[in-house]
Amino acid sequence: MKRLFAPTALALGLSATSAMAFDIDSMSDAERGAFRDEIRNYLLENPEVIMEAVAILQEREAQNKEQDDLALVAANTERLFEDGYSWVGGNPEGDITLVEFIDYRCGYCRKAHDEVAELIKSDGNIRFIVKEYPILGEASELSSRFAIAVKQKLGDESYKQAHDALIKMRGDVTERSLKRLSKGLGFDAAPLLEHMNSDEVTQEIVTTRLLARDMQITGTPSFVLQDEMLRGYLPLDAMRAIVEGKRG
Repeated sequence: MKRLFAPTALALGLSATSAMAFDIDSMSDAERGAFRDEIRNYLLENPEVIMEAVAILQEREAQNKEQDDLALVAANTERLFEDGYSWVGGNPEGDITLVEFIDYRCGYCRKAHDEVAELIKSDGNIRFIVKEYPILGEASELSSRFAIAVKQKLGDESYKQAHDALIKMRGDVTERSLKRLSKGLGFDAAPLLEHMNSDEVTQEIVTTRLLARDMQITGTPSFVLQDEMLRGYLPLDAMRAIVEGKRG
């Protein structure tokens, strides 16, 4: 049987006026206890009300987060898109820019790699920027240091080769395995391994980590697509839809 608030209030001796515009502070302890019991009984009999409230709260939080992310991108535009050191691929003159923060040992980064490559290839008009963001331990750090050393010593084309190889590399990342990788790519390993621990490589990693901190990025992959943050892995079709939406 449904319990209505107004009859209950009247049963407690409240006037019609106080029932319509009541002040809980003016209620006696007994009246307050009865009122709380009435609310509890109502929610138990109508639990869908709780779910509706949770859904509204989540929607509001998502909207607030989206607005916060838009503000973060706007405040860090130059650091994201024109930092002067990150590798730029795809179409450098593309009408859409996609930035990816990656960790070579991240399973979802590996899953996203081929799909991002297909997006860029099939679209033909996307400027793609990679941010080296090693956060998963020593193997991640070594991988990024090697990739950056290749970029700084051998240039962008060689970096792309190393990047693609590292994202698919199985097993431990060690000096020995990086030597094997270098040999397979036709690189001279010795100067690259030496440069990995240079101040120049360290500075690039530190600068990207500071940017990630300011962007409130705590996981990989994380993307910035034009003016929008995309936190986490997205399938190819979803990314294509977002790109088309940006073009309007």
